[in-house]
Amino acid sequence: MDIFTQQIINGLVLGSIYALVALGYTMVYGILELINFAHGEVTMMGAMVALAVMGAILGVAPNMPGILVVVSGALLAIPACMLLGFAIERVAYRPLRHAPRLAPLITAIGVSIILQNVAMLVWGRQYIPFPEILPKSTFTVFGAHITGLQIFIIVLSALVMSGLWWLVQRTRLGRAMRACAQSREVASLMGVNVNKVISLTFVIGSALAAIAGLMVSAYYGLAHYYMGFMLGLKAFSAAVLGGIGNIAGAMLGGLLLGVIEALGAGYIGDITGGFLGSHYQDVFAFFVLIAVLVFRPSGLLGERVATRA
Repeated sequence: MDIFTQQIINGLVLGSIYALVALGYTMVYGILELINFAHGEVTMMGAMVALAVMGAILGVAPNMPGILVVVSGALLAIPACMLLGFAIERVAYRPLRHAPRLAPLITAIGVSIILQNVAMLVWGRQYIPFPEILPKSTFTVFGAHITGLQIFIIVLSALVMSGLWWLVQRTRLGRAMRACAQSREVASLMGVNVNKVISLTFVIGSALAAIAGLMVSAYYGLAHYYMGFMLGLKAFSAAVLGGIGNIAGAMLGGLLLGVIEALGAGYIGDITGGFLGSHYQDVFAFFVLIAVLVFRPSGLLGERVATRA
């Protein structure tokens, strides 16, 4: 039972991160029906910028409290990723909005490769360690251990996702986003600035990606120019699992994928003598993706995007 509880906790932490990244995929798809494969690299950029800022601050003020250092890194990484997301939409995707679907898909892959290489040129190929500045507190819950960082990741993710849900359901911008998801043409006729809504959707998704990137680097203790590739694929799998185009589905899919991955690495790894253990935990995410595409292509909650007029 202790092992099961421990894997559930680990899965919820991973799932919270996957859900934040998956929300960026699902919001863009809900409006544009575009898979933004560069979104994982935006997450990577958020982590790299945050670590660069934190390193600079520690070089000048090494005695600054760790929480303030992390918050300072986040406060600069979030607007940097928001600006990056806006630039990607404006330069790479908007000119191809009426092109065949294959064109923006190829462009998304190209933007992903460009961002990887820019990060490699700026920060190098080496792994960048997360500074050991956060308090290391551990708590015991039903025989399982959970750290203060894990609690912080779960709570912050829940708050961010609740805030996004409120924005989409209760604000004027949210109504405009839902209107554009149903029909961009009709929304435009009703006075909605579609270009502005799409740009803000990319900006919001990029802000969530920056937060997720900082969480990943803090959780694993490092960042790398290639870290966004696998994280992006897993988040995309989570979005498909929950029902891409569905915000609640992205949240559910991310949490489920994290739990499935943790349980698979823990239990199936023991059954197979370690052959499918933690070193092969990435396999489980794609098993889930294949199963969903075969048996329920619309995802667990289905796609709420209406047929376009």
